[in-house]
Amino acid sequence: MRSSPATTATFCATLVDEWLSCGVRHAVICPGSRSTPMAVALADRADIEMHVFHDERSAAFAALGIGKASKVPAILLCTSGTAAVEFYPAVVEADHALVPILVCTADRPPELQNVGAPQTINQKNLYGNSVRSFVDAPVAENHERNQWRSIARDALQASLGKNLVRSPGPVHINLQFREPLIGIVEELPKQLKANSKLKPNQMIRGRFFFGTNFIKRQRFLRMIKKRRVLVIAGADVEDARGLLHLATKMGWPVLADPRSGARVEDNEVVICAMDSLLRDAQFARSQKPEIILRIGVPLVSKVVNSWLAASEATQIVVTSTPVLIDPEQVTKLHIVSDWQSIHELISRHSGNEDRAWLKSWSDAEVKAQLAINSALADEPTLSEPAIARAVYRTAPEHSNLFVSSSMPIRDVEWFAAPRVGLRVYANRGVNGIDGVISTAVGVALSSKSTTFLLIGDLAFLHDSNALINCLTRKIDLRIVLIDNCGGGIFSFLPQATAMDSAKFEKVFGTPHNADLVSIAKAYGLPATTVTSLEQLTDALLVSGPQLIRVATDRKENVRVHERINQMVSAAIHIA
Repeated sequence: MRSSPATTATFCATLVDEWLSCGVRHAVICPGSRSTPMAVALADRADIEMHVFHDERSAAFAALGIGKASKVPAILLCTSGTAAVEFYPAVVEADHALVPILVCTADRPPELQNVGAPQTINQKNLYGNSVRSFVDAPVAENHERNQWRSIARDALQASLGKNLVRSPGPVHINLQFREPLIGIVEELPKQLKANSKLKPNQMIRGRFFFGTNFIKRQRFLRMIKKRRVLVIAGADVEDARGLLHLATKMGWPVLADPRSGARVEDNEVVICAMDSLLRDAQFARSQKPEIILRIGVPLVSKVVNSWLAASEATQIVVTSTPVLIDPEQVTKLHIVSDWQSIHELISRHSGNEDRAWLKSWSDAEVKAQLAINSALADEPTLSEPAIARAVYRTAPEHSNLFVSSSMPIRDVEWFAAPRVGLRVYANRGVNGIDGVISTAVGVALSSKSTTFLLIGDLAFLHDSNALINCLTRKIDLRIVLIDNCGGGIFSFLPQATAMDSAKFEKVFGTPHNADLVSIAKAYGLPATTVTSLEQLTDALLVSGPQLIRVATDRKENVRVHERINQMVSAAIHIA
């Protein structure tokens, strides 16, 4: 029953070699004993970037960030037992957000299962339906070496959604290792045939049924012909420039998510202030689309999504994978296609000669942006909408902005004015506030670009372990921390007024009274508090990892939001 350490070492080296040959370039590992064979195999390869994290939960979210930014899975490795369980939140987020990860968990061999061996749990199908596939790799045997590359290749293809069954997402490879854990690597099995080999970095899904479906294509064209079409540009639009070009030709307003890449300036079709605009009952009633064309995932705004759901318009959703997000169940036509196919189809047809529909939106957008500027300029203190607007505006071109769930992502969607050259990310698969800093770290590690993080105090406390070794990772991560000492989003919900204030504060407000600047400094991160827009702007432009804290008041924040919306409403009714 004793296995060869050399066979185990060669097995792990083969998996790593195959993944590297297919374009994988990052590995995120956590310290542990049972995972030694795989950790050594990764450490022996100079052509992979290896990132070590002390905390498994943080490591998993960092791998999520790498996959989110690059569309290529990172190898994620931990030892056996509860370490593997700590990966679960990030695995769930990756599942819902369609982000590839190669999750490798070390495990005890069969003879140590179910006998009370330390650090041993049942890791089979640990992540349930949250993974695209589960591989229970037994202790490596030399006579099976011809299968090793196929194990790696199949796992990678499943993670990328290339098996034509599911969309991109995490894959779980459970690796059983028997002691001794260190061995000498022997000759690796030959690489797979060239015609079955993925081209490095060619990680595009190949599942575009629409192009060959004549009936669906004609139905789609009939639906949109000479109709008032409203486009919803969700996150990760494949060709934002092409979408805007088409919308301009057709006279279609585009409600642009900041994560879409379509929120550009000086373009009449781009609508950013849709949340404030549609809070005005008169405007909402007057803007009646006949067709709603959504590209990608829905917007964050509950106001906008409720208005869309209540609309009598025919709703068409275009996605690059079979996954349809439709909680209101209002989609009449779901098209699985690349955007290029859609663009080519529509471009053959003439645009909408009546531009009044577009003008009604674009005129309102101009007035709304001026009203937002005026409202924020009149505020005596630095408000949360102003912070979001300033960070979005100030971040240099070709940088990243990662936005936490809860209020930061809402404030960026609602109040960030159009601009170019900024890549925006968020964890909106399951909308949690855990692992936010770690995911931003992963984005920075993958992109090699300056990365800004807009985060609230509770999300910061959830993931402060991600600050360990932040200075040594050679990343430029600038954290803007909105500190309102509690859960600010709850102040906008009915329980804020329906409950006794003391009970509300205890159960939902949840003040922490922690010194967040000192926490950052404890990890060696430069940290400061700013109190004005000028100080914030200056701090944002200082290179290198840092934390910029801005203190705000939760009750005052509600008032500022209400005032902005009131001023937008008043502005759009001025002739």
